[in-house]
Amino acid sequence: MTLVDHIQEFRRRVIISLLALLVGAILGFIWYQESFLGTPSLGEILRGPYCDLPPENRADFSNDGQCRLLATGPFEMFMLRLKVGALAGLVLSSPVWLYQIWGFITPGLHKGERRWTFTFVFLAVTLFVAGAILAYFVVSYGLDFLLTIGDETQVAALTGERYYNFLLALLLIFGVSFEVPLIIAMLNIVGVLEYEAIKDKRRIIILVLFIFAAFMTPGQDPFSMVVLAFALTILVELALQFAKWNDRRRDRRRPEWMDLDDEASSPLSTQSGGIDAPGPLSSPAPIKPSSDLSSRENQDFGDVL
Repeated sequence: MTLVDHIQEFRRRVIISLLALLVGAILGFIWYQESFLGTPSLGEILRGPYCDLPPENRADFSNDGQCRLLATGPFEMFMLRLKVGALAGLVLSSPVWLYQIWGFITPGLHKGERRWTFTFVFLAVTLFVAGAILAYFVVSYGLDFLLTIGDETQVAALTGERYYNFLLALLLIFGVSFEVPLIIAMLNIVGVLEYEAIKDKRRIIILVLFIFAAFMTPGQDPFSMVVLAFALTILVELALQFAKWNDRRRDRRRPEWMDLDDEASSPLSTQSGGIDAPGPLSSPAPIKPSSDLSSRENQDFGDVL
């Protein structure tokens, strides 16, 4: 294909992806308040962790026993519904735009590269969804901890914008964090990161994961931090075991010079096949007797004369 053909194909796939995103956003906007096929509405699903709290731990402004969030501006409810609908449309239309991306890059890949790329994308989406689902079930415990501190003198009255920002941030952080073991596995596959180089650093890795979870969780509640840290520890350990298996499959070995001190010289490789290994000596050439050599010299001298 020429450059113009590539640009036209790229434009066509972008248009298809945008149309799918628009249709998904419209469906998400409607689904925010309406239920489909017996499933609860999107707004009801998202505010579920907040509504699971005991009634005495959240403010009630409706006087009818219904669980509702607070709106402090005239356009806040509309903009919030539009924002959540757009995010839902991005998720609902993901099979379409992911397929368009896959269809655009596939012709430039070899057969093995296509297989690895498909596996990588599939695992990335699966891990992100698993992290988001875990965060959804964790957020209720985090809210219960955060909204009951000082409940003797205050009652929580969350606005829809603040609550959804907190919830979506937690979903995003859990989903992205679950991609860490996949990155470790891919670095091992391409040969950048070997198991022997990190097998003795598990304590440091676990400490870094706990520090990462403590800083990245938006609510800073201990339950969310501990769950994220433990989940990442388990996933990273699985990635390390994969790296160990993959290195053993490829029969990789740690070179001896990596275990030496910085000021020590590496030993000579005198084994068979090594760089400094002694090679076989060739058989010596026979030396002719001196009498034959002198007679040949006299003959050559006579020919000259």
